[in-house]
Amino acid sequence: MAVVTSVNISEKKGLRKNEVPEIHLKKHLGIEGDAHRGNWHRQISLLADESVDKMREAIPGLTHGAFAENINTRGLTLYTIPVGTKIKIGPALLEVTQIGKECHADCAIKKATGECVMPREGIFVVVLEEGTVRAGDEIQILA
Repeated sequence: MAVVTSVNISEKKGLRKNEVPEIHLKKHLGIEGDAHRGNWHRQISLLADESVDKMREAIPGLTHGAFAENINTRGLTLYTIPVGTKIKIGPALLEVTQIGKECHADCAIKKATGECVMPREGIFVVVLEEGTVRAGDEIQILA
């Protein structure tokens, strides 16, 4: 079973995200209180703990949100999920809009290790149906 391991927000772009107890997803907007909220195709970012674990070998002690991801997961290979796929997380319905992204030139992780997993293994989604998401919520791939 795939699950959410953490939920994270930041009020300003360009900063790591901080783990919070829950996030409130709003239809066509993203997460309440997050800097990336808005009516665009990258409302919410997801990164698998399995991907973060690869980087923890080089940087021990990495915490959730270090890659500016909103939702961490365990039990899915996120970057293999095709664009257009619907994902149910708790009560919320999301749609995958992008796999990976271009890394910022000043990315602290890339500076420290020479690489970063978010550009290759992170995914982005938009909110189709609202809901509150917490660590421990089940993730279902719908189609």
